[in-house]
Amino acid sequence: SKICLLSVPKEVAVGTAMLGVAFVTGMLAGKRYPSFIFGTPSGMIGRNSPLRQYILDHSLREHPILKKLRLLTADHPWGRMMVSCEQAQLMANLVKLIKAKKVLEIGVFTGYNALSMALVLPDNGRVIACDINEDYAKIGRPLWKEAGVEHKIDLRIKPAIQTLDELLANGEAETFDFAFIDADKESYNEYYEKCLCLIKKGGIIAIDNVFWNGKVLKPRKDDLAAQSIHRLNEKLLRDARVNISMLPVGDGVTLAFKL
Repeated sequence: SKICLLSVPKEVAVGTAMLGVAFVTGMLAGKRYPSFIFGTPSGMIGRNSPLRQYILDHSLREHPILKKLRLLTADHPWGRMMVSCEQAQLMANLVKLIKAKKVLEIGVFTGYNALSMALVLPDNGRVIACDINEDYAKIGRPLWKEAGVEHKIDLRIKPAIQTLDELLANGEAETFDFAFIDADKESYNEYYEKCLCLIKKGGIIAIDNVFWNGKVLKPRKDDLAAQSIHRLNEKLLRDARVNISMLPVGDGVTLAFKL
């Protein structure tokens, strides 16, 4: 696949590497702490933790239709696949902060995060939403319409790699402001590389599930998802094309800022 190579000042590359070393040192030290820190389904803070409830009570500003979609999704057998509401709010805040107009989402599920981002995009903004399962998206689509943002969400039902390649072939490299990656974990590296080509300098790629329920600490040989995420985490640490922040939100999210 095409890889975008960017020249960065030596100082930036060195600075990024030094930050990476500090982060790895912290991670290694973190292994001495009890498993509940990283080993819960919700990253550092358990999904049912009183502290998480405090976070929601004191920070969540959820649009009524977002709440309706969240509750609908919670009733779904695969409801736990939905991005956490506080994480979706962070993504929307970042989209608004950088005045994004073109957004990529790889992995839509019922469309909670797509709706959250669409709500803050300008009227001419677009979320190119990639998924292979239309049945899940059908749950959210009526609520996209109810919220008045259905026209901002361009749902493409086909393998995401195909959609990303089509965008690149159409000359849309470096025209997107923001990308959110939350699909099959074995393809994360390829999604990341193609998104890096499609994102503008100064744009943000958000990569979800970078903790993988704590399994990245010691990926089993038969756990291809954990291995894939761990390899990408190690690669991102040393990737001089981006600055990064790995955040203990949800199941872990890394923000990669394209230089």
